[in-house]
Amino acid sequence: MTAFDRRDVGLLLLRLGTGGVLAAHGAQKLLGWFGGHGIEGTGQFMESVGYTPGRASARAAGLAEAGGGTLLALGLATPAAGAAAAGAMAGAAAVHAPNGFFNQEGGYEYAATLGLAATGLAVTGPGRLSLDHALGHVLDRGWMVPAALGATAAVTAMVVGARNRRLKKPEQEEAAAGFDAQESLSGE
Repeated sequence: MTAFDRRDVGLLLLRLGTGGVLAAHGAQKLLGWFGGHGIEGTGQFMESVGYTPGRASARAAGLAEAGGGTLLALGLATPAAGAAAAGAMAGAAAVHAPNGFFNQEGGYEYAATLGLAATGLAVTGPGRLSLDHALGHVLDRGWMVPAALGATAAVTAMVVGARNRRLKKPEQEEAAAGFDAQESLSGE
């Protein structure tokens, strides 16, 4: 069947919208386009929120967003593209989580929405209006979905976990110093 149906058009629109936003987001980090800060500025920000080393973290996030977003928009290597973008958005959501859910309060709403859309596209596939379809789905096999999402989830958990441990360490040291000071004041 060569006629496209509503599902194909809907997936195309979702891919173009989600992929385009992600690609632009990544270009801000990598190239400083669209009001972004490029690798240097983004690297400094990444360091400030616990992702170290900052420049490497900026490159990784920028490539996952720009590369994953571009591939999603094209409908090429959709499982890997969606997984990469979702991983980057999980890392962003971790930064915003202390502010609650809603974006207007600095929460993780926006990152979660982009991440869920990218994951949904990885799972459902790109539809017939895609490069994956044109190429016979050589980069969009069924087994690639759990492999890409599983590998990304594991790496993301390690990166976010390491960040969280780094952020807790100064808090623990401060608490220990406060305890030691209190102990010396009490003469124990």
